[in-house]
Amino acid sequence: MTVRDAAIQILQEAGHPLHGREIAKRILDKKLWQTTSNRPAATVIACLYADIKRKGEKSPFVLVGPQTFGLRELGAKPAPPKPGRSRKTPSKPAVTEPAAAGATAGEYSFTNAAEKVLEQFGDKKPMHYRQITEKAIELGWIATEGRTPEATMYAQILTEIRRHQKRGKQPRFVQHGRGYVGLSRWMGKGLAFEIEQHNKRVRQALHKRLLGMDPTEFEELIARLLAEIGFEDIEVTQRSKDGGIDVRGTLVVGDVIRTRMAVQVKKWGLKNRVQSQTVQQVRGSLGTHEQGLIITTSDFTSGARSEAARPNAVPVALMNGEQLVALLAAYGIGVKRQSHSIIELDEEPAGGPESQAGTRQTLRRPANHLPAHF
Repeated sequence: MTVRDAAIQILQEAGHPLHGREIAKRILDKKLWQTTSNRPAATVIACLYADIKRKGEKSPFVLVGPQTFGLRELGAKPAPPKPGRSRKTPSKPAVTEPAAAGATAGEYSFTNAAEKVLEQFGDKKPMHYRQITEKAIELGWIATEGRTPEATMYAQILTEIRRHQKRGKQPRFVQHGRGYVGLSRWMGKGLAFEIEQHNKRVRQALHKRLLGMDPTEFEELIARLLAEIGFEDIEVTQRSKDGGIDVRGTLVVGDVIRTRMAVQVKKWGLKNRVQSQTVQQVRGSLGTHEQGLIITTSDFTSGARSEAARPNAVPVALMNGEQLVALLAAYGIGVKRQSHSIIELDEEPAGGPESQAGTRQTLRRPANHLPAHF
């Protein structure tokens, strides 16, 4: 019996929601599912999270509390959203125009080109996105076959701003309204600067909390994050086996691309960086058609990064502590969000890209309170 079917049976028999660890215990007691892992609870919790994430309201399971699941057919209701946080699925970024095929090594992405133009020609003052685009094309910093490179430039800048705000990070660009854009590092004070300083302190506190978690809590946290970013068939493996692999699963992209992944997790302090030998160990532990992923609360040496990207070798992706905390913030794990809206007068003619973008910019920040449970 699969974990999913076994969990359904256990919840039907109980008649009420249960914590994931209790579900796992009852599954094993009844011998509904077999596993060689000594961490079955983490596997069960990850599988139920993934089912809810993938199927939404069509999933038989409902998350009624931290790591606590019920059955929809028995009337279980989702836990109410925490104050300042919406349960709505973040909207997908607008599809933006890629650089033209055959771009040379000297060309940049739209956003990197925008940054270079602002640095060299902005004189620490905002520039209109049309001016930025014209200058980038003139200097050969971007290549595009599209008919509206200005709209592409503006869309990509706004998408990057929203993505960084969602992750609780300071965007490198600031939207000044009426199509004008500047660099955030020019702003040494003001609301955006204060929010970034606040978010930085919260990210540091979240990172400190990760280092203080016991191994079981940390593994369950990582399994939940993997479910949130699109992993399915997640299995938390047994310690000291599988060559140091902690989690195996399938990364699904758009219900089309399915990649088997083997994940190793390192809860290390900042002074203990992951070496190239660890990358080699993970690569040697991969099964057929598997790719590797190493997640650490610290960072990687230059040798580890070079080894992970070695040509003609199986890819091994790397996620350091900063990226881990940013993803946790993006998916609302360990933080809650507070939103404040700033309105600005829209003076652009109707129908322009700015009017389509709207007149309100929402600044989101994780609150200065970390819930006791992830």
